[in-house]
Amino acid sequence: MVGRQVIRDIPSTYEDDEMLNLNDLQIFVWVVDHGGFTAASRALRIPKQTLSKRVAELERRAGVRLIQRTSRSFAVTDLGRELHRHAAAMMIEAEAAENAMLGRLAEPSGIVRITASVPTVQTKLAGLLPRIAATYPKVRVVLHASDRFVDIVQEGFDIALRTHSAPLPNSDLVQRRVETDEFWLVASPTYLAGRTSREPGSIHGLDGIFAVEGKAIWELKNGDRASCSATLVSRYVANEEAAILAAARSGLGIASLPSTMCRNDIRAGRLIRVCDGWVAGEITTTMLFPHRRGLLPSVRVVADMLVEALADQD
Repeated sequence: MVGRQVIRDIPSTYEDDEMLNLNDLQIFVWVVDHGGFTAASRALRIPKQTLSKRVAELERRAGVRLIQRTSRSFAVTDLGRELHRHAAAMMIEAEAAENAMLGRLAEPSGIVRITASVPTVQTKLAGLLPRIAATYPKVRVVLHASDRFVDIVQEGFDIALRTHSAPLPNSDLVQRRVETDEFWLVASPTYLAGRTSREPGSIHGLDGIFAVEGKAIWELKNGDRASCSATLVSRYVANEEAAILAAARSGLGIASLPSTMCRNDIRAGRLIRVCDGWVAGEITTTMLFPHRRGLLPSVRVVADMLVEALADQD
């Protein structure tokens, strides 16, 4: 482990122009992860006084209190939680860099539990995860598809994939951005027969397939950062993307779908992109995992393969 290997060289003081010491950041992460100095000392076999001294030095250098502690209580401050989130992610990247340099010392093995929404499983993971499992025979993948909110720490998941239009809220989870997908306007050749659909103005008043009842307008942008709105007639409403895709294929009207979901239909001629060059928003896929378990080799290799494969999808 990166921190364990360098902890022997902990400096006693900082120079005035020195950045925060990485060893002290690692100790801070360990202490917070174990819920206190005593538990961290017992688990890591490092004297409690050493841990306390290093965290105190980190606080002195930062100029703020990171942990409120007494003989009976231990509480991480708001700034401490923010620092912990970034420091934990940094330690993961440091370990990944070390492993890349030194090579894999052992074949990854064990269970990797993954959770994602049903559409994400259907469109992104269903065909991908079996290939990952075949690459690492000693890794057992457990996939859980659910559209409810999943507390990945409490429910014991190693990796969560979340798709979102707005930034995810701050949390103690490590976030790793995977991809950003554009929403394209598409319709079937049958529906578009004889209709002009190159510019946003040409689709005003046409039939639209929407995800939300009562909404019949799209805000569009193009590569030149120009923006406009397109108002259609709400012909069909479905709050599930596979259903929207099926409705577009059947010729009910124009739909807004992630490009990765409709690209194959466009290539096959089942759908045509409407207003080419304009997009109706973006959706980001982010990988979340608890940093404590993110250090496991099996979790790391699965996460890396997921990121590489999903980023390469076109």
